[in-house]
Amino acid sequence: MKKYVIERDIPGAGKMTPAELNGASKKSREALASMGSKVQWVQSYVTDDKLYCVYLAHNEEEIRNHAKAAGVPATRISQVKTIIDPLNGN
Repeated sequence: MKKYVIERDIPGAGKMTPAELNGASKKSREALASMGSKVQWVQSYVTDDKLYCVYLAHNEEEIRNHAKAAGVPATRISQVKTIIDPLNGN
């Protein structure tokens, strides 16, 4: 599977309560479960007005199908080409 970063425009995301975030997470997990193992959620980062989510999937269409099933936007989907970090970067 390929790794993707999904940018989701969600105004006020950073002000969501833990209960609201949990509800959104539950909805996403339910959508994933209905898709079988086609898509895997790795983690998400919440900022003021966006979520940046890391997913594993075979293709971008699977990501879009998940977003539709979960009722969340997928404003921009970018396939990760490589990863660098302080240990492997030059």
